[in-house]
This record gives sequence, C-alpha cells and structure tokens, in this order.
Amino acid sequence: MTATRTFSLSRLMRPHIATLKPYSSARDEYSGSEGIFLDANENPWGSVTTQLLNRYPDPYQQALKSRIAELKHVPQEKIFLGNGSDEAIDLLYRAFCEPYLDNVIICPPTYGMYEVSAEINCVEVRRIPLSADFQLRPDAIIEAADWHTKMLFICSPNNPTANSMHLEDIRFLLERFEGLVVIDEAYIDFSQQPSCITLLEVYPNIVVLQTFSKAWGLAALRLGMAFASAEIIGVLNKIKPPYNVSGVAQRLALEGLNNQRQFQEMVSQTLEQRQWLSHALACLPEVLHVYPSDANFLLVKVKRPKEMYDFLISRKIIVRDRSRLALCEGCLRITVGTAEENQQLVAAMSQF
Repeated sequence: MTATRTFSLSRLMRPHIATLKPYSSARDEYSGSEGIFLDANENPWGSVTTQLLNRYPDPYQQALKSRIAELKHVPQEKIFLGNGSDEAIDLLYRAFCEPYLDNVIICPPTYGMYEVSAEINCVEVRRIPLSADFQLRPDAIIEAADWHTKMLFICSPNNPTANSMHLEDIRFLLERFEGLVVIDEAYIDFSQQPSCITLLEVYPNIVVLQTFSKAWGLAALRLGMAFASAEIIGVLNKIKPPYNVSGVAQRLALEGLNNQRQFQEMVSQTLEQRQWLSHALACLPEVLHVYPSDANFLLVKVKRPKEMYDFLISRKIIVRDRSRLALCEGCLRITVGTAEENQQLVAAMSQF
C-alpha cells in the first residue's frame, strides 16, 4: 500500500513559520543529565516541596517518548507531546493556517475544540456534516476543499456519537485530500478498530492524536500525543513553548506507562460496564435508542432529554445534554462509570 501522489508540506506551511528561528532553551544547548548546571538561572538549593522541582524539565520529553515509541511501535522522532491534545490542535493551526485566508474542514457533530481553535486563530471553518449513520461523506469533503483548505479533522471514535469512522473512507481521504488529515483517536483504546498510527509510513499528510486523559486515567496531567512524519513533528517542536510538559507530568506519565496491567484492567472493566449499561438503558421505557459505542461513553436518545437531564442533576448525577446538536436531537451523552455509578444512574432514570 503506497501513497498515490506527491505531498508538499512546504506548500501548507505558513511562510513565516518556515523561516522562523525557534527559541533556544538551556536544555537545547546542553542536553546531558549530569553536571553543575549554572546555565538556566534555576534555584540551586532545591524546592520548597519534598519533590525536587527546581530544575527545568526535558523540553523534548525524551525518556517518556522513548517508552511511548516502544509501546506504539513508532520512531521517537515521529512523536510530539503537548499540554493535552488541545495544544497540538492549536499548534497545527498556528503552523499551517494563515489567518483570514486559509480554511479547515470539520464533520459535525464532533469535538468542539477544532472549531474553537479555528476561531481563536481566525481561520474559516467549513462544515460537512456526518451522514445519518454518523459516518464521513468523503466525496462531499473533497468537493468542499480548495487550495486554501489546509486541514481536515476526523474524530474516530467520534465525540459525541461514539462510533469509529470507516477505515476505507479515511484512506480515501488521505489519498485525495491535499492538506493535513488529522485523526483524533482520544478514545481508540476502547475500540476494536486498529489505530491509524499504522498508516504513518504510507501517508505523509496524516497526523494522529491520542491522549493520556481517557483510558490511562491521567486527565489531570493534561498530556496529549501527536504522531506524524518527522517533518511535521519538527514544525510542532519549532513553535511550541520551550517547556510545554512539566517534569511532574513526564514522571507520572512514565510511571503510568510502566503499569500496563492496571491499564488493561481499567480498559477491560470499562468495556464490561459499557455492555452492561447499554443493555440496562435500552430496557428503560424513557429510552428510545442506545447507539453502538467504540468509546467510554454512550449516546442515548430519550423521549424528554432536557427534563431527564434536569432530573438527573437533581439527583447529583451529571451527564451531557447533546440534544441541541444536529443529528443528536433528543440525545444525552453518558460516560461509562463504575458498576456502582452505573447502577445508580439506571435506578434514577427508571424513577423519572
């Protein structure tokens, strides 16, 4: 399987980014771990906490990236780590989209930060809604693109619909779309579909986003991953803040990556509870439909979404009301909780 056309990253890049001289931190100039460090104006006496936090962290997170490279089977130079996936999304806009000139394509209903970041960066958003069964419409996407369409965002498994996009549609777009195709896989660990990371060696215009916030249970760390060609990763490293991932986050993430057993157990428990919750909700008279899920949440169509949402709030059970989104009319988005939490939810909804 090979790409069918020539891809030009330089055409997509904003001209001033191509010639930008990045900030050079002390750790760029000396990356060793031993020595008498008198180069970064750090406090040599230690920290006011029990942890040693007086030194700046590795700006390129090399130890953490090395472990991720082992687990994901991706070369380290093709990995970017940021302050959540949202930082990678914002940096992609800043690197490749000229304000008031370029545009991107999104496929609603989908993750809201794609559009928010576009607005922040003054970039036009072109919306090609999903089909009635929540799938991509590849021909419509290609038709909507022009010379100034720099990126296409695809969330798979999608938020809020919870389904994975067809891989053949993703490949079709990678072969024909002239810009970057950004695949957001925040929920991939809960899906039976393989990650698009396997397509990195085939398509130079792919960017795959993943996160530590969901299956890894590390949302408070705010740590996201981007996988792409070494050239694209180089651009992101060029424009990111010097120390964008804290040393504490790097150490805790590395600790988490070395605890594969607990990770697998949490994923297994989520999948087990997802099946139980889906069946239990489908049996309730107020529930019209429970959509299939490849994520750690369910999209649930109910008869009276606003009233149900308010009722659950009154019971201190918090879900998301997605009923005002196109294609999600009447729907609540419900995260899969623990067995006890799911039982309390179903009990409350049965009393509505």
